[in-house]
Amino acid sequence: MTDTTARNPYHVCASSDCDCGMTRRDFLRMSALTAAGAASPLLFAGDAMAQQGPKGDDQPVKIGYLPITDATPLLVAHARKLFEAEGLQTETPRLFRSWAQIIEAFVSGQVNVIHLLSPATISVRYGAKFPAKVVAWNHINGSALTVAKDINRVQDLGGRTVAIPFWYSIHNVLLQQILAKNGLSVVSKGREGSIGAKEVNLVVLAPAEMVSALASKSIAGFIVAEPFNALAETAGVGQVLRFSGDAWKNHACCVTFLSERDINTRPEWAQRVTTAIVKAQLWTRSNQIDTARLLSSGDPHRYTPHNLQVLSKVLAVSDFSAYEQRGIVAHKDWAQRRIDFQPYPFPSYTEQMVRALQTTRLEGDTGFLQKLDPAFVARDLVDDRFVRKAIAAVGGPGVFGLPAKLLRSEVVAV
Repeated sequence: MTDTTARNPYHVCASSDCDCGMTRRDFLRMSALTAAGAASPLLFAGDAMAQQGPKGDDQPVKIGYLPITDATPLLVAHARKLFEAEGLQTETPRLFRSWAQIIEAFVSGQVNVIHLLSPATISVRYGAKFPAKVVAWNHINGSALTVAKDINRVQDLGGRTVAIPFWYSIHNVLLQQILAKNGLSVVSKGREGSIGAKEVNLVVLAPAEMVSALASKSIAGFIVAEPFNALAETAGVGQVLRFSGDAWKNHACCVTFLSERDINTRPEWAQRVTTAIVKAQLWTRSNQIDTARLLSSGDPHRYTPHNLQVLSKVLAVSDFSAYEQRGIVAHKDWAQRRIDFQPYPFPSYTEQMVRALQTTRLEGDTGFLQKLDPAFVARDLVDDRFVRKAIAAVGGPGVFGLPAKLLRSEVVAV
């Protein structure tokens, strides 16, 4: 984990001589998702490189992931050889530290199956104009707002700095809504300039650096995927202030993203990939402790650097009632799990996400967002043919606790 006591961890600066811990190359990676004009040459060059690979269903599955529980279905499918059971070859999954890095690898063809923040898929497809589609959700819920031990309510974040993993993230969307409800406004000042008493300064930070940044008091809190919230709790440096799933009921965070070229030229390959991921989610729902063990640093695969205690705290969810008793959970009747798994990408969620992004403060060129029609995006960004077939093959929507017609209404109550 990066030593944030030795340098400032804020990933927000574009200056070539800045010592904030983000290199010029890292900044360009980030910009590739938010500045369409600058990004397009990189993205289309990457697509051309990717097309040099195998043309049929013999293309190996090359997974790219971050060490978070959002990646669980991809890693479970790999560990349990579910891809091979579908007749696919696989390579060892590649771990990345930031969302910008995983996107760079995806568009250059280094990896071809990734989990990606659901709002980031919109930036990639419509901002950077890279042809890729969502084929399934990876999970639901699974994130939280974690703060320093001296912060006991949202209002206490006024005048402080909070880290988000990416501008195009459900974390950023929900955090800004939570802050606004509590009379706080958002600014983005990096480490320069003063922060007003009713302002919260947002900075982008790689998930793996958030706990150490909180421990060193570089930030007052962060909102991110698990298990970094659980890690801050077990390390005694932070406490959960709000679970994301308690603000947006059963929301998606990460989704499975495939290039449109792969979907169009090798649809059977895309089906097999999706089927393996759906089967992995179904297995995970009934084998939480085994999943935690599989993902832990003690497993031979060493998929993540996290220990069994931290991962079990997320996946087994044995202490959720304690959060309810402390008043952390606002909507007990939602019967939330800290994280859960179901693969169907509800159109209502995508539409709501587009509307939310259009009113959320984001960095970079966001002009394309205002031109997007939510209903169009729900049809165009998502290809649910494969996941529908995969769900039917494992017993239908009911095995995931889903409605038979695969329809729902979004419930957001920050």
